[in-house]
Amino acid sequence: MRKNIVAGNWKMNANANAASELIKNLKKSDFSETTEVIIAPSYTNLAIANELITGSSIELSSQNMHESDRGAFTGEVSAEMLKSVGVTYVILGHSERRAIYKESSELLKSKVDQALKNDLKPIFCVGEELKDRKDENHFKVVKNQLSESLFHLSSEQMKNIVLAYEPVWAIGTGETASPEQAQEMHAYIRKLLSDQFSSEIANGISILYGGSVKPGNAKDIFANKDVDGGLIGGAALKAEDFTAIINSFE
Repeated sequence: MRKNIVAGNWKMNANANAASELIKNLKKSDFSETTEVIIAPSYTNLAIANELITGSSIELSSQNMHESDRGAFTGEVSAEMLKSVGVTYVILGHSERRAIYKESSELLKSKVDQALKNDLKPIFCVGEELKDRKDENHFKVVKNQLSESLFHLSSEQMKNIVLAYEPVWAIGTGETASPEQAQEMHAYIRKLLSDQFSSEIANGISILYGGSVKPGNAKDIFANKDVDGGLIGGAALKAEDFTAIINSFE
């Protein structure tokens, strides 16, 4: 049975003091025991976060990582470094990394391989831009993103992947895909996984929705049978809102 997961991507927010305060408030919250909770602070706060979440059910993710073991890559962070400070997940392929930093499917494929080699679980993001949606190319875009970076994996490797569908037009815009649009794409993704791997693999992989999820809309989005949780941005920076989203499963 696949997990319900709510992951908070803090992006470039929260200094050490703010991160500590947020985590302390989250630890005081009453989470649903059926939902896995993940936080993804900035690199500078990962060690602090790991210390603070020890003894709790909260898991730790990085927002990115380099595809190499080590080397002369100023400003980069390796999978080994992340493991050493307690990280278990890593977000890869986020739309901001694709758009701003021009990360290609080939590069992301290398990052996925590197993460798995180091026993990190990728939260792999896919999603279309507004033009793709208007041109009715959204299914093709998502299929290509998945096939080019993940379909070389074995079935056993694929079991360690969490997917996140993020319609780019609904990130930080206040716009949200309707529950029906979210379900349609999640069901399509699961069908692609079934065709490429097996129905058993497809039905075991958690697919999260990412795109302006808030306490007010989370329940309707999470009610869909193929939506297994959310990759949360801005609302993850407020303990009360993040907790409300975590507890939005019916």
